[in-house]
Amino acid sequence: MIKLVYCVRKRADMSFEDFSKYWLEEHGPLVRSVAGALGAKKYIQSHAVTPELNQAMKAERGLAEPYDGITELWWDSVEILTEALGSEAGQAASTKLAEDEARFIDFSESRVFMTEEHVIFDL
Repeated sequence: MIKLVYCVRKRADMSFEDFSKYWLEEHGPLVRSVAGALGAKKYIQSHAVTPELNQAMKAERGLAEPYDGITELWWDSVEILTEALGSEAGQAASTKLAEDEARFIDFSESRVFMTEEHVIFDL
């Protein structure tokens, strides 16, 4: 499987609570509704918690500002993803998602990349 990892920062004009609520209650169902057109198998949102602890770890290590969350989206293969994104339905789904993301994500401060997992342990 391959996985898209999307490290997300909220738009500056939104509170974290509004960002998190929109992402979970509006965008999540939208992703689910277009999963078939995208050929996606799994979608997870991880919302930031414990802001004080995050800031302490940032200060301790001299890190950049933490992200507000991470999205993970899985496909069975690169070929399935490529085929889906090459289809009219896949392109429409991708456009729909990007338009919705603009409502709550600061694109200039977010990062996205494709990965392949290597499990080191799974207790």
